[in-house]
Amino acid sequence: MDISFEQLKSMVVFAQVVEQGSLTAAAKHIGLSRAVVSYHIKKLESHLAIKLLNRSTRSIALTEAGTQYYQRCRIIAEQASAANQQIENLKSEPVGLLKITCPVNVGLQTLVPALNEFRNLYPKIELDLMLTDEVVNIMKEGIDLAIRGAPLPDSGLQARKLSTLPTCLCGSPAYFKRRGYPTSPAELSEHDWVIYKLTSGALELKKGSRSFSVKVNGTISTNNAAARTAFIEGGHGLGRIPTYDAWPKIKAGTLEPVLGDYKLNDINVYAVFPPGTAESKKLRLLIDHLQEFFKKRNIPIA
Repeated sequence: MDISFEQLKSMVVFAQVVEQGSLTAAAKHIGLSRAVVSYHIKKLESHLAIKLLNRSTRSIALTEAGTQYYQRCRIIAEQASAANQQIENLKSEPVGLLKITCPVNVGLQTLVPALNEFRNLYPKIELDLMLTDEVVNIMKEGIDLAIRGAPLPDSGLQARKLSTLPTCLCGSPAYFKRRGYPTSPAELSEHDWVIYKLTSGALELKKGSRSFSVKVNGTISTNNAAARTAFIEGGHGLGRIPTYDAWPKIKAGTLEPVLGDYKLNDINVYAVFPPGTAESKKLRLLIDHLQEFFKKRNIPIA
């Protein structure tokens, strides 16, 4: 069966509809009207004489044929993107837009300073930074790079480890004056905690060959890391926070570490990106720069 240029365009549109989750979202993402996107899907189904999508007013679902056809269309779209990126990589000076998402606190503490340096090195690369503690669907939002604490199992995403961040247990002087210092892992469950909702409710500690698991509870919880640290400084409970965040406050006297002879789980930081951007020169330059930045900040890569 011969394929026309118009059908190739319809195949790319179809792939976007699947990845964006709706005709409206796909239209917005690729800069077409919803009517044009709908036209491409109908024309594709008519040409193939088979239904690819089951559509309702609120959702779409792939048929069995649509599922198989999408895999081929996705490859075509990725190959077209890779071809553009190959040409981009031949340019002497990298240009274009990079859309990035990152948790708020690590973004303000580490990523923004790193991006300041990066922009000085590559002023023609535009940056669009989204700081949020929510996990963003980077395929749907058209994100080039996400900074995450784990290479989440999103289908088709790739990851590169940037750094390992040590953590420590802290509380405020006012809290310890009121509640006393824990001297062993067993005492931790008796204390108040500021709960960070994006982690589990259990705390893992190690000392030598011994491991301890402590269930923590508290009357304050948050999904924002900066808010968690502020509540701990305010004397509302203990918390596990990254050492890079805790150390300036320990030096200033607003936080005090406890059980420093016990090792806590580190936070692994990953650059996560869609396979369609993997060959992008500007993205490779940014990831390389971030790794070097973490090294300079004495945050080693494990």
